[in-house]
Amino acid sequence: MRSSSAKLALGVTVWVAFGAAALFVLQSEQQLTARRSALRAFDVVARETAAALTGVKAAQQGYVAPGQGLGFWMSRVDALLSDVATRIAELDTIVVTDEGRQALSDATDTAADVRAIDTRARQYLTSDQALMAADVVFSEGGETAAMAARHVEAARHAEYVAFDAAEAATRHQQVYAASAAIGFAALAIALLVAAPRRSNAVAQATDSAAPVHRTGTGLAVDAIGAAGTVGRTAAPSEPAAAPANLEPVVPPQAPVAPDLPRDAVPVLTAAAELCQELNRARDLDELTRLLGRAAEVLDASGLVVWVGAPGASALRPVLAHGYSPHALARMPHVPRTGDNAAAAAFRTGKLQIVLTRPGMASGALAAPMLTPNGCIGALTAEIKNGGEASDGVQALAAIVASQLAGVLAESVLQSEEAEDSDQPMTRVASA
Repeated sequence: MRSSSAKLALGVTVWVAFGAAALFVLQSEQQLTARRSALRAFDVVARETAAALTGVKAAQQGYVAPGQGLGFWMSRVDALLSDVATRIAELDTIVVTDEGRQALSDATDTAADVRAIDTRARQYLTSDQALMAADVVFSEGGETAAMAARHVEAARHAEYVAFDAAEAATRHQQVYAASAAIGFAALAIALLVAAPRRSNAVAQATDSAAPVHRTGTGLAVDAIGAAGTVGRTAAPSEPAAAPANLEPVVPPQAPVAPDLPRDAVPVLTAAAELCQELNRARDLDELTRLLGRAAEVLDASGLVVWVGAPGASALRPVLAHGYSPHALARMPHVPRTGDNAAAAAFRTGKLQIVLTRPGMASGALAAPMLTPNGCIGALTAEIKNGGEASDGVQALAAIVASQLAGVLAESVLQSEEAEDSDQPMTRVASA
């Protein structure tokens, strides 16, 4: 994930997920707090109602107790029954469960039965039937009052059970919300960590590019370019060589870029035909012509073939495409120990990559030319459109360099008897 906007969008989404989870937890906690307060109020009123019913039972027993004032206990029972009715009505306004509501309805009916039993007991007392009044009070009155209290207690129990279930469900939802937010954040971190990044070696390579300055006629490079240009001014008709005094980058450390938007089969077919033609080449002119076809396959603006016997102290340019013969003749030898892509490919025998950077017209590749006797040179190519990071283009460059190695091996070994010779090869060994 290289896009800054994509990273920003992902980060914003993660924060939104955390915010939504936090908001849900906060709101659910507020709801639980409000319901817990209502439950406590219900509990207090329910206990007071049960206590009032117990008081009714005791006051009715005072009717038949010797030496008690009948008027006091009757007024006491009236006040308690009125208080019970008021409190049950208050409970009915704050009850939240159907079970609790049904229990309160049963308590209301039972409280009405208590009042009817109290009326009967008073009638017996008025008619001087104390024994009948006592039987009603101790048998029916006490049991009915206790039943009404049990109904109120059942409503209280139903409210507690419902609250415990609701609290447990809310806690589970809070855990799910927090887990979802954390999981999304972990996924976002994994995407950012797994996203392809430029390696330190690539960053150092691009940061250590040779200084480039403009002249009156074109672009002059202060160090050997990936295609071998040194201290020259590129004519307007010639492609400017990419600077090559960049830190060499081996393919495993290079960032992987998408292949060029070309169909693979035609490119492979063209590469196969090119390899066949290279095997049949007999002179430098024919090889130079075939380099033009190789440039088309690689989508390159310029190619240079550098040769040197295995273990030689320097490379020299012998073939080029995209450069005039005069420019090729002015290209100096590349020291084996030079700090550029061509020298690195010759020393290590590995493909080197010079990535495009701001201020550079193109990137470059340097592919080693390997033989059983060792590396005999390098093929350098200026790649257009950022294709140097493509796996397909890198593979094609390696194929062309390998084929050129087979074609030029015998000639290089024979012509490098004098290591300091500056003359280009004059023949091509038949492979």
